[in-house]
Amino acid sequence: MLKQPLSDRRTVEQKMELQENDGEEGSSYPSQQLVDKGIGDGSSSKSLGGFRTMPFIFATEIGERFSYIGFHSNLITYLTQQLNLPLVSASNIITNFNGTTNFTPLIGALIADSFAGNFWTLIVGILIFQLGMISVTTTAVVKSLHPPPCPSQVDCKQPSVTQMGSLYFSLFLIACGLGGIRPCVVTFAADQLDMKKKPGSPREDKSSGWNLFNWYYIMDGLARLAAFTVVVYVQDNIGWGWGLGLPTIAMAVSIGIFFFGSPWYNRVKPKGSPMIRLAQVIVAAVKKRTFDVPNNSELLYRNDELDAAISVHGRLLHTSQFKWLDKAATVKPGELSNGNPPNPWKLATVHRVEELKAFIRILPIWAASILLVMATSHNHSFLIQQGRTMDRHLWSSFQIPPASLSVFSIFTLVIGLIAYERLFVPIIKHFTGNPSGLTALQRLGVGLCFHVLQTAVSALVEIKRKAVAAEYGLLDHPEATIPMTVFWLVPQLSLQGVAEVFTNVGQLEFMYEQAPESMKSIAVGLNWIGSSVGDYLGSTLVLLVHKYSGEEHNWLPDRNLNRGRLDYYYWLISAIQVGNLVYFSICAASFTSNPAAKAAEEDGDRTRDEQLVTHLA
Repeated sequence: MLKQPLSDRRTVEQKMELQENDGEEGSSYPSQQLVDKGIGDGSSSKSLGGFRTMPFIFATEIGERFSYIGFHSNLITYLTQQLNLPLVSASNIITNFNGTTNFTPLIGALIADSFAGNFWTLIVGILIFQLGMISVTTTAVVKSLHPPPCPSQVDCKQPSVTQMGSLYFSLFLIACGLGGIRPCVVTFAADQLDMKKKPGSPREDKSSGWNLFNWYYIMDGLARLAAFTVVVYVQDNIGWGWGLGLPTIAMAVSIGIFFFGSPWYNRVKPKGSPMIRLAQVIVAAVKKRTFDVPNNSELLYRNDELDAAISVHGRLLHTSQFKWLDKAATVKPGELSNGNPPNPWKLATVHRVEELKAFIRILPIWAASILLVMATSHNHSFLIQQGRTMDRHLWSSFQIPPASLSVFSIFTLVIGLIAYERLFVPIIKHFTGNPSGLTALQRLGVGLCFHVLQTAVSALVEIKRKAVAAEYGLLDHPEATIPMTVFWLVPQLSLQGVAEVFTNVGQLEFMYEQAPESMKSIAVGLNWIGSSVGDYLGSTLVLLVHKYSGEEHNWLPDRNLNRGRLDYYYWLISAIQVGNLVYFSICAASFTSNPAAKAAEEDGDRTRDEQLVTHLA
């Protein structure tokens, strides 16, 4: 009879309990032994991490968002007014830049999860980002790096190759820096908190009960609010040197704060490349494509010690979905005869197979974010151009900068997040039975509905704006101010803020919770990749609309928005979002989660092993 060695396994639950008690008097299992087995980093959870580290970590997020938004929010003005670029070209530069900044987080996530860890990836990211901010500030300060001003916007001198090269180099550094920051900030914050209350849950047992992702977006909203008011005002009224220098200085301060808190950070060691593990499962399944999967799932290969580092919060349960992948965990005779761990390219554990299944399950939901971003990627740029033509006076001597109009959506977002957590959840949970009020999927669906409503309102407001321009004979005077208050744009901005309360947090929470524990950074990075693809598709959509909507009545003209058909564009993206909502509803209805199971009792492990030995015999 072929025998498989029955090792003296400790369950994951026991290892976690021992790790908690490490350092206490009478502890019989020191943390170094756990480190040797790949669990943790040898640090006592009582001395490192915790809610006290959140101010230092969130300071980095606040600094990055304040700096990035301060630079990015008014970028359309910088490109059209300072670099003299046409509207569509400038808008596409911004959207392509957004796509790049949303792609690099996947690279950063792979680096963090594979070998560098969240801490060091974050360190490198913030330093590169700081270099990018210094570089872009230089392009505004040094006169030779931008063309002469052209207030009339007629026959303006276009930027030279060197000037555009300097801009693109700055954008490249910023995009690379964000690749290290974006996937690691929220996961590094989660590393500091006690997640045992619910595996994968973004809550800490001893915290106030706030959802970590709500905190993340509240901090994000406050930073954006400051950027859209203070920084944009400086850019429009003082100059671009200080307008870009102020965010650069703020980022330097936040970096100092982050370094100050480094002695207290819990630095979780990376658990190896998750993408390699997924590839190993696929290769093993292909190699065993002719093998039959046993009817009893207990006969599939399991190795708790091999999976210990990637299943600290519990192993993934076996599921019957995507059953063909179970071939990777099917043991053929003689494969375990030498007592050594098998070749992972030939035999995978059930936990690793279920990692791949879980990854596949979230992809259809993730895809819904692509069409959402595609439909909304240019809204901010067009909104600024709309606001520039309208009456922006708060009083006779003060006008709202066009780029600052987004404060209305951000203010709604921040207030909405607080109201959601403190008012909405306590009420709705009595009807849904869910302690969080709504599931992440329900939250996403509600947000998508608000996005449809927001773009429809945008179309109606644009129809009104053009009607007023026609009434006063201003259709051919793009530089003139239409006698229509800019506050007509507030309803669509407020609806956008409400939509983001549901979609932004819901998407991030869904990706983080449904991803296997060893792939959290990848899940967050994948979230940004969806935005990247959506941005590139959005640029393609705008180019096609601009090219094929005709010259005489172009929907998106380069210079005179009053003669455009921006309202038609808004109706088009409203239709796209309705289709996306239908697609999401179908995917959400068929989605099944795969929660991590607590480690089985040792007796159960031995029984399962004995079944496998008997089967192989």
